[in-house]
Amino acid sequence: MNDAVLKHLSDKVEVFWLNDKYDTYDQYAGSGFTIDDIQEAEQRLLKFSPLIKRLFPRTEGSGGIIESPVEKIENMQRWLNEIEGQDLKGALYIKRDDILPISGSVKARGGIYEILKYAEELAAESALINEKQSYAQFASERFRALFNRYTIVCASTGNLGLSIGIMSAELGFKVDIHMSVDAKAWKKALLRDYGVNVIEHEDDYSKAVEAGRDEAMKRKDFYFVDDEDSETLFLGYAVSALRLENQLTEAGIEVSSDNPLYVYLPCGVGGAPGGIAFGLKEVFGDNVYPVFAEPVNSPCMLLGVMSGKHDDISVRDIGLDNVTIADGLAVGRPSKFIGRTVEKLVYGFYTVQDASLYEMLAKLWDTEKMKLEPSALAGMTGGYRLQKEQPDMVSGTHLVWSTGGDMVPEDVWQKDYEQGFELLKEQG
Repeated sequence: MNDAVLKHLSDKVEVFWLNDKYDTYDQYAGSGFTIDDIQEAEQRLLKFSPLIKRLFPRTEGSGGIIESPVEKIENMQRWLNEIEGQDLKGALYIKRDDILPISGSVKARGGIYEILKYAEELAAESALINEKQSYAQFASERFRALFNRYTIVCASTGNLGLSIGIMSAELGFKVDIHMSVDAKAWKKALLRDYGVNVIEHEDDYSKAVEAGRDEAMKRKDFYFVDDEDSETLFLGYAVSALRLENQLTEAGIEVSSDNPLYVYLPCGVGGAPGGIAFGLKEVFGDNVYPVFAEPVNSPCMLLGVMSGKHDDISVRDIGLDNVTIADGLAVGRPSKFIGRTVEKLVYGFYTVQDASLYEMLAKLWDTEKMKLEPSALAGMTGGYRLQKEQPDMVSGTHLVWSTGGDMVPEDVWQKDYEQGFELLKEQG
């Protein structure tokens, strides 16, 4: 373990750690998955697109495909160049998962994919699927009657709970969502509006997961979506890489050794960024460099990978309290399998202060008119942090992965904006 980095983590000092376990992708064989697994997930989502379009009319324009655009943020880049005191080597883009349909976060792909896959399995077992009809048939009463006999159980700091809860409720499942004390009140209220049973825990995310898992183990008609250990979630998230490849091609961006792709991913328990990083490596190989960003109070994945202990170590073990405004990233212990799966393909890790998240939230609105929640800003300075660590890095395309924001109530977002605006004023 790097003692200097560990000391900075314990002291809540922002740190960048170049992963000394990183390896060329053709030498990496630890995931157990291939591009075929990602393509299978993509085909299943395409099959369900008529259902998604029917249940969620907002997706009609995309044909029932849950996807977000990639946008250039030149104004934000100019501001960052100024405050960081350096020009970023390459153009800065943002992946707008904050406006993903249905649940407005990165969790929409993986969470919704897992529920659809489970629904398909139940329907096949009950011989309900008519192969001559589109999967819009899943919205019929005979399917709802089947699904209503089962309960979906999930633990979440917020965004996964929204994607699981909304999709499950629309299909007719009963739903129990276990949420930590860190979860936003508005997310709990929104789930209850969908008829979801929200079970609150006066502890952190890990305890909510334990409670959810214990509940699901008691009954055969309960299905637990395990954010810490789900291969289905992992592959659902990985699908984004296939679509990103098409988006970059359409934008005239060719990813190569001469123009590498640097991707900055906010990280909580690790499922979404882990699945995305795996997908990126399958699609772009050694021409992509995934970097994970975490709050200074919750650097669980950095700590797990750096120490080699993975889920056997918690941020509390180094004196951190796991309290952060970035509720989606407020996780003290990393995923059971993500760290081990992706430890050789994540190029680096860094931490960010809550105050910086507020400031960037306000400035992104001022410069680009984009409304994100605080946790979604974690990746914004990744390129600058990496460049300071490696001044001779090759110029390339920098992609900040925005993870949520569209569902945030206006009054809640406005308070976050005002907080960031005041901090920016203090900075002059």
